[in-house]
Amino acid sequence: MKKIGFLSFGHWTPSSQSATRSAADALLQSIDLAVAAEELGADGAYFRVHHFARQLSSPFALLAAIGAKTHRIEIGTGVIDMRYVNPHYMAEDAAAADRIAGGRLQLGISRGSPEQTIDGWRHFGYQPAEGEIDADMARRHTEVLLDLLRGQGFAQPNPQPMFPNPPGLLRLEPFSDGLRERIWWGAGSNATAIWAAKLGMNLQSSTLKDDETGESFHIQQAKQIRAYRAAWQEAGHTRIPRVSVSRSIFALTDRRDHAYFGNSSHEGDQIGFLDEKTRAIFGRSYAAEPDVLIKQLAQDQAIAEADTLLLTVPNQLGVEYNAHVIEAILTQVAPELGWR
Repeated sequence: MKKIGFLSFGHWTPSSQSATRSAADALLQSIDLAVAAEELGADGAYFRVHHFARQLSSPFALLAAIGAKTHRIEIGTGVIDMRYVNPHYMAEDAAAADRIAGGRLQLGISRGSPEQTIDGWRHFGYQPAEGEIDADMARRHTEVLLDLLRGQGFAQPNPQPMFPNPPGLLRLEPFSDGLRERIWWGAGSNATAIWAAKLGMNLQSSTLKDDETGESFHIQQAKQIRAYRAAWQEAGHTRIPRVSVSRSIFALTDRRDHAYFGNSSHEGDQIGFLDEKTRAIFGRSYAAEPDVLIKQLAQDQAIAEADTLLLTVPNQLGVEYNAHVIEAILTQVAPELGWR
C-alpha cells in the first residue's frame, strides 16, 4: 500500500444531530478536513459528486480552493458522473484547478450511480444519441475529454481576433501538462475496468461492484484489478497505472469510536440491486481495535492488489472527529500494512 487518503460524500442536513447543516458547511469543512489530513501525513483528499442531493455537487471550485490552501496532498474526485458534463468546459475547469494545485489533481470520473431523479442529466441539457443508452453517452463524453486533455489544437482561429493568437489550430486554455495521465475511471464491472485500461485511465474501484461471480466482494474486486492490469499491459501503455479501492474502516480507540461504530452491523458483504437487471455486491465495513483491524485488512485481497486506499469518512460527524479517524488509521494500522 503506497498511498492512503480519504473519500468524503459531503453530506449535509439541517438536523441538529449533524455537524454539517448546510451546503456552505459541507464545502468549508471539506477544505478544513483536507488541510488537516495533509498535516497528518495523508496522501489524498477525494470527494464524491452527486447532483440533486444534499451532497457535494460542483467539484472544481472546491478542488481549486483546497489546492490553494494545501501544498502536498493529492486532491481528487471519486467520481464525477460523465452523463452530466460538457467535456470541453470540464477540460478547462479541471486544468485550472490542476494549475492552482501545482499538478496534484487526480480526477475520478465514471458513468455515475443510481441518482436522486429520473434521468437527471436531461435537465443539464444532455441526452443519448440515437442508438445509445446513458452509459454510452457517459463514455462518449469521456473519450472527448481524454482527447482534449492531450493539448492538441483543433479549433480554427479567427482571422481577425480580439487578441493575437499563437500559430496553428487553437486548443483549450489553460492546459495542464500531465493531467491526462491523472484521470481515473470508476469501474463497477470487470468489463468497464478493461475498457478504462485500454484508454489509458487509472482505476478506481469502490465498495460496490456488479456481483459477477458470487464470491466475496474483496475477491471479486481483486479479480477486477487483475483483469484491468492485464488489459493495460495488452494495450501496450508504457507507464505504470494506479489503482485505488475504497473502504469504510474505523479503528476503535476511544469512547467516541465505540459509541459510533462499536456495534457495527455491516461486518459482511451485502447483496442488492442497482436496477431491475443489475445485481450488486456491497463490500463490508471494518470497525475494530487496531490490532484486530490489521489482521482483518491483511486478508483483504483487493487492498493488497491496489496501490491507493481511500477511507470513506462520516463527514457529518465534523472535521475534528474525522481527522481523528484518519489519524488513528495512519498511525496505528497503516504502517503494519506496508504504508510508507
